[in-house]
Amino acid sequence: MTELNAEQARRAIVEHTRRLAESAAAAGPDAAVPTTPQWTITDLVEHVGQTQHWVAEIIERRITDPTQLPTQMAVLPTDPREWQAWLSQSAQRVASACSDDALDAPVFNAAGDGRPGTRFWMSSVLNETVVHGFDAANAADRPADIDPDIAAALISNHLAMLTSPTWQMLRSESANTIRGTGQTLQWLATDTADDTGAWFVERRPDGATWRPGAQQADVTVAGPARSLLLTLTRRLPLTDREATDISVNGDTDLAQHWLDNTAHDSD
Repeated sequence: MTELNAEQARRAIVEHTRRLAESAAAAGPDAAVPTTPQWTITDLVEHVGQTQHWVAEIIERRITDPTQLPTQMAVLPTDPREWQAWLSQSAQRVASACSDDALDAPVFNAAGDGRPGTRFWMSSVLNETVVHGFDAANAADRPADIDPDIAAALISNHLAMLTSPTWQMLRSESANTIRGTGQTLQWLATDTADDTGAWFVERRPDGATWRPGAQQADVTVAGPARSLLLTLTRRLPLTDREATDISVNGDTDLAQHWLDNTAHDSD
């Protein structure tokens, strides 16, 4: 799996949280979030900050038993002027929790996919921060840059989640819908090194699988890693090449079907 080194991931969590906070302040607390239609900026800020504090506590306490997961959530300040400081605190806390000493410590992994728990949570928090940072920037009509290496790592994390035991258990409708009879999809980043920017998906009768690398496929979706990530997370449309610089070669309906049936709960 394409992964960032831990220090790069920790810095990215803090930096993208800062950007998110600035976009939230520019948009205003009552602004609608077009890419998450049920949310306002207030909902988005609360979700991100609470998630970061919640994950930090899991790692800090080295929780291994899912029945012991935290039940109390951090409280969003009522004054929006305090949100940037609150988000900075949550980001610093979770980044510090993901210390080198914690990376391979026994910690519950909600995906159940064999990754050490802290590494799973670090990727999950980074994904939440980056993708919801795009949501906030979009609501504020601001640019949202995502480094290709970060986007590539988050694509790997995204596919790992979709093919994990927990996805099959908790999102069985999605997991069953993306089964197939051997249909293949190739996702190809055009702005990363070859060994970090290619993902091959196969839809088998027993479940979808993925592996790094490039192969001939029924459909190949190629473009900048940022655009691929935001398309996979349903922030950008698949077929708007002007907006995404993405090309689709092969069975477009197959790629669209994948996107239509792989939403995460927080999408």
